[in-house]
Amino acid sequence: MTLVIAHRGASAAFPENTVVAFEAARDLGADWVELDVRRTADGALVILHDEALADGRPVHLLERSDIDPAAPSLAEALDACAGMGVNIEIKNIPLEEAYDPSMAVVADVIAEIRRRGDVERYLVSCFDLATVDAVHEQAPEIPTAFLVLDPQGGEAVDVAAAHGHRAIHPWVPMVDEALVERAHAAGLALNTWTIDDPGRIIELAAWGVDGVVTNAPDVARAVLAG
Repeated sequence: MTLVIAHRGASAAFPENTVVAFEAARDLGADWVELDVRRTADGALVILHDEALADGRPVHLLERSDIDPAAPSLAEALDACAGMGVNIEIKNIPLEEAYDPSMAVVADVIAEIRRRGDVERYLVSCFDLATVDAVHEQAPEIPTAFLVLDPQGGEAVDVAAAHGHRAIHPWVPMVDEALVERAHAAGLALNTWTIDDPGRIIELAAWGVDGVVTNAPDVARAVLAG
């Protein structure tokens, strides 16, 4: 079965990475939600995709009180996703000024997941292999996924499997049936992003993709229902 994973919530119809978008995703038939977490200067975990606010101020240099309350905390976001699985993407990217090699965000995300229990409801991913490795090393019970733009002919599958991760998350233009087969042969799930086109969703499901990350969970649900 191919899961419907709402990209930053039901972001085609509601403001992305907000409580209303997460709640709407459930109402529109999503199985899971994907969201982005960043750490502020005072150690708060906030749900924001971009490195900086619209006015240019970097999130990692701000305190929680400097950020619009419409950007929920990780705890508030997970509360809003009750009844669904949650893919927590940690935004800790080496090319950004915010990159933190100390991995402070990792410990904080792990603590929030452990506080809630039922770790199988969560999947932690990151583009930075060192970050997602740190999650797996510090909390091997929490499922993890390696997020990639280019699976490099399947080499990223081998890396993810060798490092003990549960899944690989490649960009959808790079996905073909051979990559899906290679991931499954390595014991990995393959969830791909971001797909709103019904024809492409049908194709991916026919190949056995485990999850489609979509801005329009209602469209994906209708397509997958037949």
